[in-house]
This record gives sequence, C-alpha cells and structure tokens, in this order.
Amino acid sequence: MIEVRDLQKIYNGVTVVNIPALTVQKGETIGLVGNNGAGKTTFFRMILDLIRPSKGQVFSKGEDVRSTEDWKQYTGSHLDEGFLIDFLTPEEYFNFIGKLNGLTPGDVQAFLDRFRDFFNGEILEQRKYIRDFSKGNQKKVGVAAAAMSDPELLILDEPFANLDPSSQIRLKNLLKDLKRQGMTMLISSHDLSHVIEVCDRIVLLEKGQVVEDMQTNETTLQQLESYFTV
Repeated sequence: MIEVRDLQKIYNGVTVVNIPALTVQKGETIGLVGNNGAGKTTFFRMILDLIRPSKGQVFSKGEDVRSTEDWKQYTGSHLDEGFLIDFLTPEEYFNFIGKLNGLTPGDVQAFLDRFRDFFNGEILEQRKYIRDFSKGNQKKVGVAAAAMSDPELLILDEPFANLDPSSQIRLKNLLKDLKRQGMTMLISSHDLSHVIEVCDRIVLLEKGQVVEDMQTNETTLQQLESYFTV
C-alpha cells in the first residue's frame, strides 16, 4: 500500500526525517511512536504530499504521490484541527465532506449514526461552530470526517490527544472495528498502550530515523517503556 524509498527531509541543514526504506502492506495497522521532534508529523505530511521531501520518494499503490492525485480518492487523514473548516457546525462540515466524496445526505446520516457512541452526545445538535468546541471534541470531528469516505488508507496524527479517558477507549474500539474491516491505518501516538493494542506493528522514530520496527506482542509495551526511560 505504502512504500518509502530513501526518504529525507532537511530543514536549514538539519535532517528531520531520514528513512531509507519502509513498507506498509494493505490491511496493516502501523503505530508510529517517538518523542517530540522525532519526525512523525513531517513523515505523514510527506506521505500526503503536503510537503515535498528533500530526497527520495513515497509511493502509494505503486505510484509516486508527487506525480498523481489518484491516491487522494482512497486516502483519509486528520493531522490537526487546522485542517477543519471551523466556521461551520459539525453537521455542516460533515455534509460538506460527504458531498466531496459523493455521499447522499442519507449516506452521511448513516455514517454519523455509526459514530454516535464516539461522539457521546457532545458533537451533533449542539448549535455551535467547530471553533467553539474543545480541542478534544474538534479532534472527534476531524477523526470522523477522515473516515467518512471509508478510505482504504487512513492516516491519523495523535488521535488520542486531548480526549478524555472514556473517549480514548471509544476511539480505540472504533479503530479496532475499522481494522477488522480491512482498512490500512497509520497512527502516531504518545499513548503507547492504546497504539499497541490497536496496531499490528510499531515503528519507533528517533530524530527522524527508524530505531525499531516490531510486530506487536505481549512484550512490546515493556520494550518501549524500557527504551523511553533509559
């Protein structure tokens, strides 16, 4: 699904991402972990062609993301709240995203019904603009909108951030459901336990480089905790 070759991003002479090779198979769920400044968000932005690499290529289904826009038809993403149209209400925003993806109002409503547990009565029918919601509830809007088109590939940057414990658990269960449906996912998170529980593989980045690429098992959390506490 995703292949990275000799990928580098350099800012002012400092290399912030340097990944010689990385492959994500169709249907895999990959967790990206690392301290602040590890290069996770920069890596996601290059996958989504929001910034151009200094060197190397990102391929989605075998095509360079810089040379075609076909990948946008099967890719959903939420990186931060800056990508939301925050002068709309959630309902207006979801209907707008639905129209972009060729969904009818009935399709949008059916989709939102699947997310009502995650929304927990805090998103819909609130008569508020997105900008007036808490950061956590803005996150819920962004994550739901990213999944609205039922994408083959879903990219989420820190989806558990700013969510209360109940919402984190609801999101974890939602991501597990999407995984069971065969969706390929790339998820970055500082919450090690949640991302390990959801993901098949964990890729550990440090200063832009892949330090570990491991299949998740019963010892993964202990391994990561040992790494981050040394």
